[in-house]
Amino acid sequence: MAHQNIKYMFTVIGIMFAGIGLGYLMRRQSLPWINKIITALIWLLLFLLGIEVGQNEQIIRSLPTLGIEAFSIAIVCVLGSCISAWALWKHINN
Repeated sequence: MAHQNIKYMFTVIGIMFAGIGLGYLMRRQSLPWINKIITALIWLLLFLLGIEVGQNEQIIRSLPTLGIEAFSIAIVCVLGSCISAWALWKHINN
């Protein structure tokens, strides 16, 4: 099982580096349609992820708890960012 996971990981990394190499070689070419394809593929991936999450009973049962935790983390992050920005503003302007 571990050998299969390592092989899969290197396949994914190899595909990523192949894309980087191809992008580097094609950097001077104009590809205006590529953004539409990327956007459509991201939407497809999100849809498929939603299907996968919807089929997982444990996630569906934990959704209220996960929602509360996600909301709490988001609020704390926003407040921390606001306080840090205010402190930086005070430090710069004094």
